[in-house]
This record gives sequence, structure tokens and C-alpha cells, in this order.
Amino acid sequence: MRRRYRINLLAISRQSIRSRTRLRSTPLRTGDVLLLQGPSESISNFASASGCAPLASRPLRVPDRRKMWLSVIIMAAAIAGSASGLWSSALCFTLGVLMLLAFNVVPVRNAYTAIDWSVIVLLGALIPVGQAMESTGAAATAANFLLTHIAQGHAIAALIVVMLATMTLSDLMNNAATAAVMSPIAIGTATQLGVNPDGFLMAVVIGASCAFLTPIAHQNNTLILGPGGFRFGDYWPLGLPTELIVASTALPLILIVWPL
Repeated sequence: MRRRYRINLLAISRQSIRSRTRLRSTPLRTGDVLLLQGPSESISNFASASGCAPLASRPLRVPDRRKMWLSVIIMAAAIAGSASGLWSSALCFTLGVLMLLAFNVVPVRNAYTAIDWSVIVLLGALIPVGQAMESTGAAATAANFLLTHIAQGHAIAALIVVMLATMTLSDLMNNAATAAVMSPIAIGTATQLGVNPDGFLMAVVIGASCAFLTPIAHQNNTLILGPGGFRFGDYWPLGLPTELIVASTALPLILIVWPL
């Protein structure tokens, strides 16, 4: 293409297929979307010769460095305010959004279009699911079953089961709901075993934060699902090793810092 038409093929988009071969050795197929670089006349000649249909041109946005740094400062201020505990996270980030609008980093007319409403609806639908699992006792029953039939009175085994059960539930429901369900179970288990409950509660904290296996486990996972073109099973290859690393690192540290 470079020698004949004086254009460069930069990328190929093929629906639901991820190609790991070099572009020069990838055969073109019907339905492919090509990203080409070169003079418009050369691209038109290639399109006519190969039967391609040029897509409608889209405007390119040149980043505004002043707005870029302003958005970074506002984001950092919102995080700092939330971490300091002076105000709630909801209030800090709401003020951050208002500042972005006030300084025209995000135009007011684009405020609604900048929100991915499908993600909002999905997260809103997941909250009742987590509440249903908590109110019906389904999550507590599952966790109690694991603790009763696997730990069998061993404190360290019970600690491992609490963390793994929390990790599993956190991949299926909201992490806050998972912590709310598992915390009483962790305290009750520690009380029955006669050990320090701090280690069990820290296992719940860490386990509830390990929401890596599904797109519904955490809002961050959900936010990248659409833009990244990911599927449900794409989270496992990286999520499972990450959870294993976290568990194998956290358990010894919990036993050292909060001995049973």
C-alpha cells in the first residue's frame, strides 16, 4: 500500500476479533474498518480500487493545555478534600463537577452528553440486587456455609475463608454491601474461636476491595466495559492473578500486624 498508493495502514478494526498479527501480514476482510494515513487523493484512489467506502470525517479535538492542567488541579482537590474527611466524597466530587462547569472545562451544554447514562442505570440496578442478597440472607447463608464446612474451627483457615468468601461476594455485588454482610459474620466467627476480630475485619476490608473478576463488581470495571470493547470474560486473565497476589500477600501481613 505504501509503495503503490503512497499511504500507510495504521490500524484495522474488526468486530469482536482481536488480531495479534502484524498489519502487513493481516488479510483484509469485508467489514473491516481501516485507519489510513496519506494524501486524500491517494486514499481516494485506494478506496476506489479496493472497493472501500470512506467514513464520514470527524472533527479532531486539539487538547487545551490550560484546561488540561485545570482539570488535573480540580480532580486533585476533590480527592484531597474527600481523603481529608472534612467533607463527604459525594460533596467533594459534586463541587469538582461544578468547578469544571464554572471554568468551562466541560461546557454546560455538554454536561449531560458527557455522562454515560447506561453506566448510571446499570449501577442503579445493581444496588437493589445487593440489597436483596443482604435482606433475604442469601449472602450470609453462603458465607456461613463456607465458614462452617471448610474452616472447621481453625482460626487461620477461618481467616482465609473469610477473605476468599468476601472476594467472591465482592465480584457479584457492591463492595460496600459485601463488607456490611461479611463484617458481622467475621466478628461472630472470631468471637466463637476466641481470637482477635481485628484480623478478620481487615480480611473483610481487603477482600471487599478485590473486585477484579467481573464488570459488575465495581463501578470502575463497569465504566471501562463499553469504551474498551471488553466482554464479561475479559476480566479474568488479569483479575484472577491479581486476586491471588493480593491474598497471598495480605494474609501473612494480617497475621503479623493483627495477630490472632
